[in-house]
Amino acid sequence: MEKLDNILVGILEGGISEEREISHLSAENVYCALRRQGVKSVRLDINTDDEERIKRILSGEEIDVAFIALHGRFGEDGRIQTILEELKVPYTGSAPYASYLAMDKIASKRAFLKNKIPTPPFFVLERKRLPPEFNLTFPLVVKPHFSGSSIGVGIIKGEDKFDEALEEAFRWGEKVIIEEYIEGRELTVGILEEKPLGVVEIKYQKDFFDFYTKYEDENVFFLAPAKLEGRIYKRVQEVALLAHKTLGCRDFSRVDIRLDKENNPFVLEVNSIPGLTSHSLLPLSAKCCGIKFDELIKRMLILALSRAKSWFYEKKYI
Repeated sequence: MEKLDNILVGILEGGISEEREISHLSAENVYCALRRQGVKSVRLDINTDDEERIKRILSGEEIDVAFIALHGRFGEDGRIQTILEELKVPYTGSAPYASYLAMDKIASKRAFLKNKIPTPPFFVLERKRLPPEFNLTFPLVVKPHFSGSSIGVGIIKGEDKFDEALEEAFRWGEKVIIEEYIEGRELTVGILEEKPLGVVEIKYQKDFFDFYTKYEDENVFFLAPAKLEGRIYKRVQEVALLAHKTLGCRDFSRVDIRLDKENNPFVLEVNSIPGLTSHSLLPLSAKCCGIKFDELIKRMLILALSRAKSWFYEKKYI
């Protein structure tokens, strides 16, 4: 499975979500990593959600495998994965339903609770069914139920800011999660080949790790690996892997966690297609385990190829 010089990789990028530019950055890094390793690849801009148009884009190149570098809607929600399965093109990352579960923050949190994975207490508000009043305890987190990269997320410290945060979150969908704010440390754990990678701690000056902080703030820095007591470090890894498996994710993901003041980990979400930019955390988590970026990309690709039918291997490797 090490021989990759006879295949053509289609790197799917762009997309229609607010994370389009981040997707282009991820795709550029993947493209360069593959080129350094002698793997032929072509970048395909998915600039529509029209399934027939996407099929024409994908069919225009005789790709052997798709490397999905799409983020957000129509990238991480299972829809592009469904199209690739219809076309019988192997692809990187999780299957359609697991991708959808990871993207849908309500569904994923309910899955966590059902499987006794600690996650911050929450309730759901629907735009069309807003109650006349409800009790709130601050600080709290307001977030859209179906978005990524902390878009539309706000940490609210008092009632005077709540309505504004709610309005912003509803810009991104009809449902909003109101979540208890866990005071403590921001951690993330990469998963690769169904094993946890290193625990990374994220340090920043703002109230939380929002979209700007993730991709543009030069004052953010990372401790990789995080400075945690051994048993706590291992517990964070265990919880991350359990969250990954609970949603049915495969091959790789990145799990975001808050560690409270008593060192209890709380899973915030699972990212089924983590970013691969200069600020991205999956590569940093892998680096903690001695896995360099190019090796990470190669292993992600080989995992996708391993699911291809036997005729593919006979054609390409024998």
